[in-house]
Amino acid sequence: MEQIFNFSAGPSTLPKSVLSKIQRDLLEFGNARASAIEISHRGVDFMALARKAEQDLRDLMAIPDNYKVLFLQGGASQQFSMVPINLLRGKKTANYTHTGHWSDKAIKEGARYCDVNICTNSIDNGFTDIGDFSDWRIDEGAAYLHYTPNETIAGLEFDYIPEVAMPVVADMSSSILSRPIDVSKFGVIYAGAQKNIGAAGLTVVIVREDLIGDVMAGQPVMFDYAAQAHNDSMYNTPCTFAWYAAALVFEWLKELGGIEAIARQNEQKSQLLYQAIDRSDFYSNNIAPRYRSWMNVPFFLADAKLDAQFVKSASDAGLLALKGHKAVGGMRASIYNAMELDGVEALVSFMKEFERMQA
Repeated sequence: MEQIFNFSAGPSTLPKSVLSKIQRDLLEFGNARASAIEISHRGVDFMALARKAEQDLRDLMAIPDNYKVLFLQGGASQQFSMVPINLLRGKKTANYTHTGHWSDKAIKEGARYCDVNICTNSIDNGFTDIGDFSDWRIDEGAAYLHYTPNETIAGLEFDYIPEVAMPVVADMSSSILSRPIDVSKFGVIYAGAQKNIGAAGLTVVIVREDLIGDVMAGQPVMFDYAAQAHNDSMYNTPCTFAWYAAALVFEWLKELGGIEAIARQNEQKSQLLYQAIDRSDFYSNNIAPRYRSWMNVPFFLADAKLDAQFVKSASDAGLLALKGHKAVGGMRASIYNAMELDGVEALVSFMKEFERMQA
């Protein structure tokens, strides 16, 4: 089979060993005598898988006992609503950072429920830098602070956790499990599964227990963290296949040596790609070096007229989904956990050859 490396921003590449297990289990999952797609979420086989998946995630992230782990539907975008519905608790204001496309989406949805205080805004620098934390305008009486640690489109990633005297909420859809974090510094962490966790359709929510149980009145029961937590994320039929795929990815990460081990690989991959960009006059990256993303690396060709040719030639070489987001242009290589070092090496080699051919 042709060697293919998929740089898609999401749904993204999965580990080859995980794909092999999925292929096997499509016909029969364990001793269930039915496909992994077909088994009941209430059956003993899936219930055992669900319990193990949660424990593996707790082990990987060192999640404290006073946090609930939920496996929900609706994507990270649904959490843009669920966060204010569950965390406002009678307060009228929430703090939000504006550092890119996805934080902007969260702001617009949050504004439907409360007064949004934008405590830092990167719009003036084109979402290429993050304002110094000492300059943030934080409303100390607000219900929470929401931020997006990694902006998938611009490739802008925080290198610190904001320290504030209120719950910190993080949309970690594109950075969860990529490097160690201190979960105890957060009130809520949420992440769509389709980048570093598994298949699209599942959203993992890690929520501190004291933030559960005071939901805004008149909202759908499915948007209540308490209802989800009290029903083990099975208030209705969950995304069983995506949950199953996540369980396999958690096992794979533990076998690799956990988040510390994958973080070393992620740093090595990103450094290799950024070095190739920085050492060339043909390619460029406009993100402030301190805040360059490990997961999503945008880059631009010296002549944008060559973009289409670059994308096609790369695809012909087995390097897929390198076209940048329409809001930014250029190229974007998403190098999530499952992207092997070999893939980044192949991309760097192709970039050098493509540049040489234009000389």
